[in-house]
Amino acid sequence: MFPSIPQDDSWDADASREIARSGPGRPPAGFYGAVPDPEPVRRRSAEPDEPEDGDESEEIEVVPVRRQLSLAIAGFAALLGVGLILGAQTSVPDSRLPYASVLFGVQLLYLLAWIMALRPPAAAATAVICAVAALAADYVAATSTPARLLPLVWVALGGIAAALAGQLARPVDRARITDSWRTTAAVVLGVVAYAVPIVLTRQPIGTQAVIVCATAAAVALLVARVTDALLPVPRIAPQVPRGATGVVLGAMLGTLAGAGMGSVLVLPFTPAKGAVLGLIAAVAANLVDLAVNFGEAGRQLAGDRPTFWVARHMQGPLGAFALVTPLAYALASWYLN
Repeated sequence: MFPSIPQDDSWDADASREIARSGPGRPPAGFYGAVPDPEPVRRRSAEPDEPEDGDESEEIEVVPVRRQLSLAIAGFAALLGVGLILGAQTSVPDSRLPYASVLFGVQLLYLLAWIMALRPPAAAATAVICAVAALAADYVAATSTPARLLPLVWVALGGIAAALAGQLARPVDRARITDSWRTTAAVVLGVVAYAVPIVLTRQPIGTQAVIVCATAAAVALLVARVTDALLPVPRIAPQVPRGATGVVLGAMLGTLAGAGMGSVLVLPFTPAKGAVLGLIAAVAANLVDLAVNFGEAGRQLAGDRPTFWVARHMQGPLGAFALVTPLAYALASWYLN
């Protein structure tokens, strides 16, 4: 055996390490070079898709149902329906002014409630333009010959154009017009829609159509709100103080009221046709009333300033009858005839 020769020359050791480092496919020298660092893998695998502790502990606030307020809204809806019904029955060919005066008062209530709730740009100018559009709609509905819906359509389009033009005057309002033109159109169309009963009373079966649809809508809103005051279950949404029982029961009894009115009116009304008109009017009225409640809840969740309480509670019934009157005209023209 040959004796081992000590490697005192440091060049040989350094050269060996350099060759080892520069070799292809070899890991770098050192303690951590031979084994991959498992720490990044451990961090990536340690990110579970679990909800945060704050989300688990967050609770949804349940808005309480105020019984007296629900009963007050029910009474307002009933009074509004009675006013439309009695006005339609007492309207005669040579005296449209009393009915137009009643409807103009309702138009002003609708205008104030929806302007305060929707807050369109240039609210004051928009309110003045809508009031002028309401007067023009009542005049056209009472004097146009023949009695048709088309003149009211032109009044509504002119009112929308004038309101949007008024909102373009100031740069602050002009910046919001792309988002608020729908709310402006809703206010103008609702105001003009209350002139439709005047046109209907000038047609052979229009008065009966107004009576049936207004009765069904009033019964639906009255029953729904009274039921909410007594039995608001199951809740439609925690933020909306309404119950599904009242909505369904209101639609059913509104349909029944329409069928009952159809059985006592003259031809072409029958219980079946009255039920069809009652069903459509009752469902439409309830849907508008619910949409107003959801809209108000959405504004409160977004942190917006709440609507004035009187306008907030009148908005639903006023919007409901604003939709029911054009539906009555459409049903009288295309279904009953």
